[in-house]
Amino acid sequence: MNNDFKKQLISIIGAKNLLLNDWEKKPFSNGWRYGSGTALAVVKPGNLTELWKVLDLCVKNDLIIIMQAANTGLTGGSTPYGSDYDREVIIINTLRIDKIHLLNNGNEILALAGSTLYDLEKKLLPLGREPHSVIGSTSIGASIVGGVCNNSGGSLVKRGPAYTEMSLYAKIDKNGKLLLINDLDIDLGKSPEEILNNLENKCFGKKDLLKSKKVSSNETYEKLVRNVNSTKPARFNSDPKLLYGASGSAGKVAVFAVRLKTYPSAKRNQVFYVGANHPDTFWKIRKDVLKNFKCLPVSGDYMHKDCYDAAKKYSKDTFIVLEKLGTKFLPTLFELKRKVDLLSKNIAILPSNLSDRIMQFLSLFWPNHLPKRIEKFRKRFDHHWIIEMSDEGIDEARDYFKKFFKNSEGDFFECNEKEGKKAILHRFTAASAFGRYSKIHENKIGGQMSMDIAFPRNEKNWFEKLPPDLEDSFELKFYYGHLFCQ
Repeated sequence: MNNDFKKQLISIIGAKNLLLNDWEKKPFSNGWRYGSGTALAVVKPGNLTELWKVLDLCVKNDLIIIMQAANTGLTGGSTPYGSDYDREVIIINTLRIDKIHLLNNGNEILALAGSTLYDLEKKLLPLGREPHSVIGSTSIGASIVGGVCNNSGGSLVKRGPAYTEMSLYAKIDKNGKLLLINDLDIDLGKSPEEILNNLENKCFGKKDLLKSKKVSSNETYEKLVRNVNSTKPARFNSDPKLLYGASGSAGKVAVFAVRLKTYPSAKRNQVFYVGANHPDTFWKIRKDVLKNFKCLPVSGDYMHKDCYDAAKKYSKDTFIVLEKLGTKFLPTLFELKRKVDLLSKNIAILPSNLSDRIMQFLSLFWPNHLPKRIEKFRKRFDHHWIIEMSDEGIDEARDYFKKFFKNSEGDFFECNEKEGKKAILHRFTAASAFGRYSKIHENKIGGQMSMDIAFPRNEKNWFEKLPPDLEDSFELKFYYGHLFCQ
């Protein structure tokens, strides 16, 4: 690294927040599931003004900038990918910039660049409200801004992908100049420094909240997802309807803050565990629920029996860590994994991916972590669907399932609180089984491939059937997804 550039960075963020050696950079340059590469440095600004100054410095030095918060994405993009870039890469990690401001008595929030869904959920709990996402991403400490940038939230049937037209972000114009764009509809001042300082320290009042026609949520999604006869998917990557400022930007701009709607917490929640052996059964349920239910589900996550089995075996340690220790332990766990993997690289007789092999071995000694009723359904059914309902939707779903399964193959049961949490967590941790299996069996398989497929809403044949020659080429297939949004 150029010494002058290094000194300038240190003058902005301090030496301890500039990571230069490979050991320190690894947690930031390696993805949660896949994606890794080389970076000149990892920079960790502590406030919005520092972030602006770092961005400006990087732009002036013609560097590639990768914006990163929690680095929990499952599809890459938060890290470098390989080492064949045409310029040096800088990773800017924003987790130190984690303030969350409440607006309008908590009906809206202002989330700064590194704030997490986990912290937002805790902040809103006393107000009887909840964030856009309260499952899945919350479990691993995902950032609020990251969800907006990627239109995350596919499992949320009522709310749909994360979306807002209100954000504060920086972009590079056609002349190579860094510009700050204030779409928050809050009067924060004129200069970047004034705007960022006022936002960071909440130096604004009700009079500064401008009248706005912009929306801070995906208000049309419920109507969209109910149209089961449409030839288009309800949700897909880079949907033009969801590209606005920070929303769907996917790293193309640097986001300082987003303004989002919050939601009243449900008074009651109930998880229904549904099993079937024929894909058509789930197709019928999906069509009935979306078309005829007065109250849509909170969420509905699917997994095939093979994915169920793989997650049970290869995601067991992840499940246990999240259930017993929570997301706060994840940084410590990753640090331990890094130390073990570094040791294995320096000692020739030790195998690669040693930390994963050790954790996989230790997980064998932990008793079965899945509830008995769910395990019984695994023996009976190929297809599993975890459907969560809330409030008046609970009785509606209960009555429907009782009537439906009198005349159809398959079955359901109502989870108790413990079963419901475990069912949702089991489905969520299935994503990590994909990577673990590949590492444990790296000498047995020819690689891994991940595909995210959006079906038209009127697609009946949603479950994949491969030709025999292709079927025989796969060691294992992990089928899981969000059936309600196809």
